[in-house]
Amino acid sequence: MGEEVDIDEEEIRITSPYEQKGVLTSGNIEMDKKMGGGIPAGSLTIIEGPNDCGKSVVTQQIMWGGLQQGFTITSYTTENTIKSLLKQMDSLSLDISEYFVLGHLKIFPIRLKGTEWVAEIPYLKYIINDMERKQDDIIIIDSLTVFVSHASENDILDFFTSCKNLCDYGKTILLTVHDYAFGEEMLTRVRSICDAHISIRMEEVGDKLIKTMEVAKIRGAQRTTGNIISFDVEPQFGLRIIPVAKAKA
Repeated sequence: MGEEVDIDEEEIRITSPYEQKGVLTSGNIEMDKKMGGGIPAGSLTIIEGPNDCGKSVVTQQIMWGGLQQGFTITSYTTENTIKSLLKQMDSLSLDISEYFVLGHLKIFPIRLKGTEWVAEIPYLKYIINDMERKQDDIIIIDSLTVFVSHASENDILDFFTSCKNLCDYGKTILLTVHDYAFGEEMLTRVRSICDAHISIRMEEVGDKLIKTMEVAKIRGAQRTTGNIISFDVEPQFGLRIIPVAKAKA
C-alpha cells in the first residue's frame, strides 16, 4: 500500500476561462470562439463600422466580460452619460452597477453637444495624457470619431502610436470609430498599428437587416480566429448570436 496523500481541493480546482486574466473575454462563449478565445491582454483593438451597427453593444459586452474576470476598466464615452450607460447595459442584461459603485469601473462622459470645435486645440493629445494617468487595466473610448475627424494625419498616427506604447506597458485599449472617420490610406495605417481589428456591418439578407461582426485579426489569439458572426440585440436579453444558416434563411 502506498502512502496516503492529502489532496487540497483548492489546488485541484478547475479555473474558469473567465478567471484567466491573460485574455480579455466577452463573457459570450460564441463571440469568444470567433475571437480565438478572446483579446490578449496588452492589445490595442479598433472596432469600426457605420452608424447604429452595434459597435457600442459589442464593446459593452466585452466591458462586461472584463469586469467579470476581475479587470478594472476606465471608459470614456461620447455616446452616453454615466446614468444612460448604466441603464443601457442593464437593459441588455449586462448589469455593471455594482462594479461602478465599487470603483472597478470608472466612466468619463465627454459631452460634445453644442461645443464649438477649435482645430488648434490638440484634443487627442489631451486624451492620451489623461489615459497615461489612469491606473486601470483596460481603457475604452466609445467613440473616437469626433476627435479623429478634426485631427491631422500626424496627430492621429501619434495618438495610435502612444496607445500602442501604453499597451506595451500592460494596458489593454479598445477604441470604437465610425468607418467614415478615416480616409482609406489612413485606415490601412491605423489597422496595421492595432493588434486587433474588428469590423461590424449591417447586411441585407432577404428582407432583413442583420448585424455582422468580422474578426479581421487578433495578434496572439489563443486559437485560430473565426471570420464572421451574425448577431442581433434584444431588449432584456442582450446580444444574441444568430446561426449562419438562420441568418441566410
